[in-house]
Amino acid sequence: MIHKTAIIDPGAELGNDVEVGPFTVIEADVTIGDGSVIGPNVSIRPYTSIGSHCNVHAGAVLGGIPQDVNFEGGKSFVSIGANCQIREGVTINRGTQPDSVTEIGDDCFLMAFSHFGHNVKLGRKVIVANGALLAGYVEVGDQVFISGNCVLHQFVTVGRLVMLGGSCGISKDVPPFCLVKPLEGNTILGLNSVGLRRSTLTTKDRQEIKEAFKLLYQSGLNISDAVEKIKSAYPSGPAAEISTFVDESKQGICKM
Repeated sequence: MIHKTAIIDPGAELGNDVEVGPFTVIEADVTIGDGSVIGPNVSIRPYTSIGSHCNVHAGAVLGGIPQDVNFEGGKSFVSIGANCQIREGVTINRGTQPDSVTEIGDDCFLMAFSHFGHNVKLGRKVIVANGALLAGYVEVGDQVFISGNCVLHQFVTVGRLVMLGGSCGISKDVPPFCLVKPLEGNTILGLNSVGLRRSTLTTKDRQEIKEAFKLLYQSGLNISDAVEKIKSAYPSGPAAEISTFVDESKQGICKM
């Protein structure tokens, strides 16, 4: 289960049935859950925890120090949930500030050469395609699909069930359930209709989301008035996530 050329620090904790491939280095203060498979030439740096039944492919570097000029050392962390697929060459940096965490939720699929900067937070069932780059402090909701070569500026927030089109650039917040236009910056194309149909949302939920989206982007109202209309019409449920998200946005939201 452990290749003879792998180097594993005695201070690392490996669960039951963990496999480790050739020339992989696992340093001290690393925890790997039961049944996980760590491929060849992987580097897992200190203060990294990986959940059970994850599969880490060749050349990934997990828990590297942050690429941040403000980093002054100290103990910070990477936390990766269960059942994650981490493909070739993925890099995940630990937090900048002491005791801070870069978090990857359960059931995420991170494709080859995607990058996750310090203090990134991914929800559950997030798919990130090849070459996507997430800068520091980016937050991504559950069931988001980030297409290949997308670039996300630091501090942006992406709501749940969003789809980002290929090679788009994001420096504004993306409200839940939206589809971002490929090859452009900060431009909403419409709702992520396919993602909504595939989700567990009811027909009523989807219809309310559609009406809230129209109020926000297609009613001619300014943002503040649109948000108030959404709050009045939909005080709870998934549609209310849109008004709450916009209220809490610090970067402003993408245009349509």
